[in-house]
Amino acid sequence: MANAIDEDLYQRTKALLEPGDIQLNGAVVHTEYGSDEDVQMMQATIDVGDVIAEHAGHDPKDCFVYSGNDDPNFSSNQHQGLTLEDEEFVWECQQLLRQGTFDIVIYYEASADHEAILEDIEELGYDVTGVEGE
Repeated sequence: MANAIDEDLYQRTKALLEPGDIQLNGAVVHTEYGSDEDVQMMQATIDVGDVIAEHAGHDPKDCFVYSGNDDPNFSSNQHQGLTLEDEEFVWECQQLLRQGTFDIVIYYEASADHEAILEDIEELGYDVTGVEGE
């Protein structure tokens, strides 16, 4: 796994995982996509979400991406992976443009296989930094 390239981003991601209703782990996925590559960025988000869904025990075909365009609690680059049947939480992410390229900050239930998720994200061709919650 890649080391935390941006310590501030790592710490901000870790703060998102602090104890709440469910235990979470996360990942910072470093891409080479710039602001003019939004289609590629969204596809990367979907591909990473599918990896998480699989390792969380869901069939990616039974999940969808909710972008919250009609929800004032969502930012424009915030997305959730939810199950089709009951809209159960699978993952949530923010796409952050930092130093000219996007990073995907994504988190998911800690019961998912964290190490396998990180390995599969690397196999997609991305540098990834794992972030474990409490």
